[in-house]
Amino acid sequence: MHEAAFIKKNKEKWQLFEDVIRNNKEISPNKLSDLYIEVTEDLSYAATFYPESNIVVYLNSIAAESHRKIYKTKKESKKRLIDFYRYDFPIMFYQYQKQLLIAFSVFAFFTLVGMYSSYADIDFVRLILGDGYVNMTLDNIDNNDPMAVYKDKNKMDMFLGITINNIRVALLAFAFGMFFTVGSIYIMMKNGIMLGSFLYFFIDKDLMWESFRTIWIHGTIEISVIIIAGCAGMVMGNSILFPKTYSRLESFKKGAKDGVTIVLSTVPFFILAGFLEGYVTRHTEMPDWLAIMIIGVSLFMVIFYYVYYPIKLNKELKNKNHDAAL
Repeated sequence: MHEAAFIKKNKEKWQLFEDVIRNNKEISPNKLSDLYIEVTEDLSYAATFYPESNIVVYLNSIAAESHRKIYKTKKESKKRLIDFYRYDFPIMFYQYQKQLLIAFSVFAFFTLVGMYSSYADIDFVRLILGDGYVNMTLDNIDNNDPMAVYKDKNKMDMFLGITINNIRVALLAFAFGMFFTVGSIYIMMKNGIMLGSFLYFFIDKDLMWESFRTIWIHGTIEISVIIIAGCAGMVMGNSILFPKTYSRLESFKKGAKDGVTIVLSTVPFFILAGFLEGYVTRHTEMPDWLAIMIIGVSLFMVIFYYVYYPIKLNKELKNKNHDAAL
């Protein structure tokens, strides 16, 4: 059977199943169990005949959600929150690895653009970062404390201000996805160029290592999560541009819902980034090994949770559902 015919034949059943699992539509337990068996059979069939198709990812996602809904008792709210981060989000995010790679590539490209533009004309830094910030940092460099900007404010005030600002940037990166994905790309372009100019400014002053070991203590998570928020915006924007087998409205609803879920997943990381910048980055006297360890652990956390773990979890669930259907 051709894939298109397979989708057309079963689309209505899958939509009903998704409404029950994700939108809490009322249905009898027996009917739900029957649907679960049929969907896992469809998953097994699709995995066999269309292994590279997005329909495998989709069926695996709803089958995994239903497995927990049918066979697990209702959890307390705290446990549900843990399950969201441990199961629900990684299972859902697996299907958006491509968008994450694109978001990263866009941000990295414009970071290089910012660095090159600053290299070609150092005054470009002032255009992007502003005279006030550049002059203040030059004064700090003259006073032999180039990272003094991270020490000026009260720790708690800095933590709260940075966290709120970072969440604001992330929400912009997501919300601008409404403009057919281009808006999210614009926000990532703007922040990428700003980061590139910022990095080159310190390189030009022979402070590459000093800036690296200090800035990336908090910047590793901060920048990573802005990219992830941009990915969320692209998910929403692409749902408008490429509805696939859904109506455009239904596709947008799903894309917006998944985009919001992606943004919500970043909140603990932004809080951690704000804490690091407010309480840890200011300690520029810390040994290099400690700074490198914090940067390395931060990078590991992001890559593990947003790349490795979704792939690993979905592979396990796919194998489990395949075995259940046999």
